[in-house]
Amino acid sequence: MKNWILCFLLLASIYQAGAQKVFYSEPDKNDIRQTNFEIVGKINGNILIYKSLREVHSMSIYDLEMKEKERVKLNFLPGRIINADFLAYPDFCYLFYQYQRKNIIYSMAAKLNSTGKIIGEPIVMDTTSINFWASNKMYNVITSEDKQHILVFKINSRNERSHVVTTSLFNKEMKLLEKNVIPVTMPQRNDFLTEFGVDNEGNVVFARAIRNQPYDNINQLFMLVKKKGTNQLIEHELDLKNFFLDDIKIKVDNFNKKYLASSFYTKTRNGNIEGLYTAIWDVALNTPKAISTVAFDERIRNDAKGENSLRSAFNTFFINNIIVRKDGGFLIATESFYTTGRSSGFNRGDYLYGSPFMRPSDYYMFSPYSFSYPWWRWNNFNQITRYHAQNVAVFSFDSSANLSWNNVINKMQYDDESDAFIGYQMLNTGDQLHFLFNQQDKRLQLLSSQSISPAGEISRSPTLRNLDKGYDFMPRYGKQVGSRQIIFPCLYRNFLCFARLDL
Repeated sequence: MKNWILCFLLLASIYQAGAQKVFYSEPDKNDIRQTNFEIVGKINGNILIYKSLREVHSMSIYDLEMKEKERVKLNFLPGRIINADFLAYPDFCYLFYQYQRKNIIYSMAAKLNSTGKIIGEPIVMDTTSINFWASNKMYNVITSEDKQHILVFKINSRNERSHVVTTSLFNKEMKLLEKNVIPVTMPQRNDFLTEFGVDNEGNVVFARAIRNQPYDNINQLFMLVKKKGTNQLIEHELDLKNFFLDDIKIKVDNFNKKYLASSFYTKTRNGNIEGLYTAIWDVALNTPKAISTVAFDERIRNDAKGENSLRSAFNTFFINNIIVRKDGGFLIATESFYTTGRSSGFNRGDYLYGSPFMRPSDYYMFSPYSFSYPWWRWNNFNQITRYHAQNVAVFSFDSSANLSWNNVINKMQYDDESDAFIGYQMLNTGDQLHFLFNQQDKRLQLLSSQSISPAGEISRSPTLRNLDKGYDFMPRYGKQVGSRQIIFPCLYRNFLCFARLDL
């Protein structure tokens, strides 16, 4: 019997090793290191990847073996656009972009087919008149989990005590369902608005946070909900349990009809990170369902601390992912990242309340959705700065926000030239969460995988097989396009290319 089990396990391991596949695109001399890109997704069997360089915009169409079939120039785009975001469906995608013409900012949407060609004409989602030249995006576009509701919004902060949130809600066909102009009272000077979310019913959720000074922790928090079909905000103060909060992350749980607001917390202003705070909002009852605070014990601190002391173990950690489960529970994945160098080191306050929340002129131009790290892609102008991305701590909660288990994925990454090759990307296969990241081996960056089971058990896999030498992966810019399939950008001899990895 034991021999039979050993044979079965051996065959299973051989099958898994054989199931892993990787396909690379050919390096193209036009795709240099400085090329901006966005992995759109898999549409009708094609892999679409947007590329932009020197105000030339194109869509590369790859087959499933990552051979480029066609490169389509997006000639309908103006030369200079402020940003480009994508929403992929099985048979088409939307390109959302903004540009400025004279004193008008245009928020636009274009529908593209599976070969990257535009369907119809670009749609004007909204416009704004300004008296300055915008370099950062003014509008944010977010979508519901089922992709049936698309929300574009902007925040006018000209009046510090009363911001104006303008939301335009569209359906999948880009038909305008409603437009609302909502005043949000900001009683104190250092109040600010957090991450936004939209659920499958078209309701909008965000929070208003209060702090005494610009770089202080949050000492009051209000959940704000705007129901579809109304112009009124439901506002409710959340009990912070006499703690101070850090960055606020909002997550919509459509299956269980609730919203999650989660953050690290401290016991004192600007003190050490002590634990995780979570508030669960009941959508039907318009009230908090549960509020919990989980203090980090000595075991998790010791596992996660890396080069920090036990007391300051989580001071360099940030929330990266919140994954909800059908049973009402949820997981929170956090990661340690920071900088060191001759100049002043990276500060939590600089990240949380600095660059992601820029306020030039009258409009509140923040975009927390694209700032998962405290530095910019290809930010290699300051050679004295070293970028670090360290351990990943994962926490599992039940439907009442009680901690079920926690565990730490150990890694140690740094780079002196760029942040592009550090950090991780997560692949959710249903039965496990796979964390893919580079590990340094002499002078090589080798792509590694560690997975965590629903019970919190970590499987430390060896370095992934079948990887060609010379390709340096950029894991955190990867995108999952199938149940066990992910597309990664990578560099080959300083040229940008892409790889499809099947686990």
